[in-house]
Amino acid sequence: MTELLYHSDAYLRQFDAIVVAVDADLVALDRTAFYARSGGQPSDFGILMGAAGVSFLVLDSKKLGELVWHQLDSAGLEVGDVVNGAVDWGRRYKLMRTHTALHILCGVIFRDYGAAVTGGDMEPLAARMDFEFDRMSAEFAHEVEERVNAEVAAARDVRVKILPRKEAFQIPDLIRTKINLLPAGIEQVRVVEIVGLDLQADGGTHVANTREVGTIRVVGHESKGKINKRLRIAIE
Repeated sequence: MTELLYHSDAYLRQFDAIVVAVDADLVALDRTAFYARSGGQPSDFGILMGAAGVSFLVLDSKKLGELVWHQLDSAGLEVGDVVNGAVDWGRRYKLMRTHTALHILCGVIFRDYGAAVTGGDMEPLAARMDFEFDRMSAEFAHEVEERVNAEVAAARDVRVKILPRKEAFQIPDLIRTKINLLPAGIEQVRVVEIVGLDLQADGGTHVANTREVGTIRVVGHESKGKINKRLRIAIE
């Protein structure tokens, strides 16, 4: 089982770990700070440093079962090797800001318009989110932009908790997506709260306060179906 260090500390940049499984240039560790891509958030990049200063680029990370597998630029590590990992912090922090921006967007849309999320995706400083709307306009997009930036300026704290499943699902509207994507077997639910705005189940990395996000621009809007509308954002 891989301990997900990023679940408890999104600001962790370096860590030590032990290689527990190897498949050519794929390695699994007993613990990792590299985010394993899921939920629309891409994986982290970085470096794994092995014995005698030999380093490997981390090109991708994905959770399969209980392990997180790291795609390296070459083979060479073996089971039992002690490694030091260093996350590409520039990329990670941009993704943290972007993911929190999406939660601000989601929180504003849910609070002010009562619309559920139907999909989303992100890359560093750019993202899109789809909502269950029957109409969309440039005027509406501008209104949303003003409201989300007011929440950035409000400097709201962002808190993370791990709750037992039964307790978590007593929280109203914990799942903001139209379809509940949380696996039935998950007994501990990670909850991300933007204090005073948003509270939902989420496994991604976030900044500690909305003021870290920066200015959010709504740079596009489009229809993806009769009751499915998309907003695209960019972070400055």
